[in-house]
Amino acid sequence: MEPIMRKIFLAGAAMVLAGVGAAGAADVLPPPIIDAPIYESPVSHPVESSGGWYLRGDVGYSWNKLRGVDFLQGGLGTYAPFTTAALRTSYSIGGGVGYQINQRLRTDVTLDYFSKAKFRGSTTGSCGVATACTSTDLSGISGFGLLANAYVDLYKKGRFTFYAGAGVGGTHVKWDDLNNTSCQTGNSSNCDPSFNHGGAKGWRFTYALMAGASVDITCNLKGDVGYRYRNMASGAMFKSLTSQGYQGYHKSISSHEVRGGLRYGFGGCAEQEVYIEPAPIMPAVYK
Repeated sequence: MEPIMRKIFLAGAAMVLAGVGAAGAADVLPPPIIDAPIYESPVSHPVESSGGWYLRGDVGYSWNKLRGVDFLQGGLGTYAPFTTAALRTSYSIGGGVGYQINQRLRTDVTLDYFSKAKFRGSTTGSCGVATACTSTDLSGISGFGLLANAYVDLYKKGRFTFYAGAGVGGTHVKWDDLNNTSCQTGNSSNCDPSFNHGGAKGWRFTYALMAGASVDITCNLKGDVGYRYRNMASGAMFKSLTSQGYQGYHKSISSHEVRGGLRYGFGGCAEQEVYIEPAPIMPAVYK
């Protein structure tokens, strides 16, 4: 019996030692390493403005102001100012072609027709029927304006863009004949015969300042509402009755104009801003 007991004891001891060795080995090896997924920041693609050519069309209504009129006094050889000189309102219609350079800057060339603005003025002095007379002078001015313009988009909010701009060029004006009637001051029935002075025409240097807002109707079509200040240089106004030269000269003419119109771009629609969420980068798992 003794050899059998010894074998059983030795077998049990071997099993105990094997278990202790396995436990020690488990204590020595590190636990499995499992890293959390790594995420990158979203990728942003900025919006690129749809550049390229565009066409525009506009209508406007102007309040006009004439600084004055000087006329050559017959026989005296000196100039005197009109006592009164005023222009009525007028409207404009025009179009142009432009180029959108980038998100903020664009340029265009515009051609506008300005309807006739009626002129009414007066002078005082002697005339044929009395020594104290007041004249009534009637005429009108119309023309075409050609301007090269540049604009800067100052602020954009949603579909609305607020801008400012400036332009420089010229206006080809045409004055109607000036009808002149002088009557005794205080007695409008005692008058000289009426005279017609031929109207002048020609180019006048012009500059403009603009401000307004546009709204995106579609990605290619924009509505535009704005204000334009125009200033036209002085020049000849009406001819002399006794010579081939000019007798009257107008001073600068300024206009405060409210305008509305449309712009259609051919550069295509701008890309929409998108955010791409990259797929998580899954590191290797070590066990």
